[in-house]
Amino acid sequence: MTGNQTTRTIQTVTDDEGQVTSQVRRTVLPAGLRVISEQMAGVRSASIGVWVGVGSRDETPSLHGCSHFLEHLLFKGTEERSALDISVELDAVGGEFNAFTAKEYTCFHARVLDEDLPLAVDVLGDMITSSRLAAEDVEAERDVILDEIAMHDDDPDDVVHNLFAAQAWGDTPLGRPIAGTEESIASLTRDQIARFHQRHYRPATVVVAAAGNIDHTALVRQVKKSFGRGGWLDREEAPVPPRHATRTRRVAPGVVQARRPFEQVNVVLGVEGLTRHDERRFALGVLNTALGGGTSSRLFQEVREHRGLAYSVFSFASHHADSGLVGVSVGCLPSKLDDVLAVVRAELAKVAADGISAEELARGKGMLRGGLVLGLEDSGSRMSRIGKAELVHDELLSIDEVMRRIDGVTLEEVRGLAAELFTRAEVLAVVGPA
Repeated sequence: MTGNQTTRTIQTVTDDEGQVTSQVRRTVLPAGLRVISEQMAGVRSASIGVWVGVGSRDETPSLHGCSHFLEHLLFKGTEERSALDISVELDAVGGEFNAFTAKEYTCFHARVLDEDLPLAVDVLGDMITSSRLAAEDVEAERDVILDEIAMHDDDPDDVVHNLFAAQAWGDTPLGRPIAGTEESIASLTRDQIARFHQRHYRPATVVVAAAGNIDHTALVRQVKKSFGRGGWLDREEAPVPPRHATRTRRVAPGVVQARRPFEQVNVVLGVEGLTRHDERRFALGVLNTALGGGTSSRLFQEVREHRGLAYSVFSFASHHADSGLVGVSVGCLPSKLDDVLAVVRAELAKVAADGISAEELARGKGMLRGGLVLGLEDSGSRMSRIGKAELVHDELLSIDEVMRRIDGVTLEEVRGLAAELFTRAEVLAVVGPA
């Protein structure tokens, strides 16, 4: 490799006595691979994630489900390790090991004792750079994925949210289910998957993130060794910048229904939301919490507590580089559907017209602050925070900065945002027996 390796400290947090409690450091290797770590005081665990900047929205129709298929296949063995070896090595040290595919990225992650971090790095590096992608493994895993798709098709919550996305974004990569369909998975070939791996699993698209009791210099040294197999790090590239929207992807309103022999009717009612980089996302977080983020929220109190129309009701907000959704998810008896929709629409109209109260604003901020801090108590959550920030955002906001932005949300901001969002044309997905 040519070029220079660069390392810098991004954040340092100290306690009242000036002792460092957390430090985030970032190294960019000449090949473009980024290594980011957070040293946490007082822990004996270490979490590591390999974040790859490819997901289901990067697939053409003929490759639908390829990202998820590839995620499965990387566990099936390398030139050095069989699938059993991969499992045994992490199990033998009590490690937790898994992966997931999203619309815009794929992540392979492990949590181990600090002393076993080099092993976790080596296993992950071996998988990412040297998986065999054997034809027989493709065929065996094809059936596993088809079973997984069938399992999701039996889950009413999965069905209705997939239907909601399909209506919102149509027959586009964002609108298609991440796992693929029976037809697309059945038609994918080993060569297609191998080319997809070659094209997208490059050093410049990969972030290695770790948090816990970690020495950053030692981590970088281990990454260079474990990810250097087969010359994988020899091609010098500039890191791929986070996805940015040249224009906002519009959401298509409408109603879509699917009949399933479920006991309940599952409903998602929503509108176009905010992109991932929209500064109003903090105001939306407060609004979402007040509307349907807990047992004290408007929707929970009105739909469940006061009227007894449903067991589960909540609101949500999802963000992508160029689009977003805000919605309400409810499961109810078929006989209650009309009443549920009427109440949900009435509550959305109220918040659009009048915003939220000062008490709801304070409660929403408190819930967000508490959830943020409590959610970052373990090394796995810290690893996800810095890994996602490096891969999909332009900056890593400190926890204090996030708290300041939450605290800075005003009633006027929330009222204006609610008026804008909840007067938009709605997207409605319904799944049930009739």
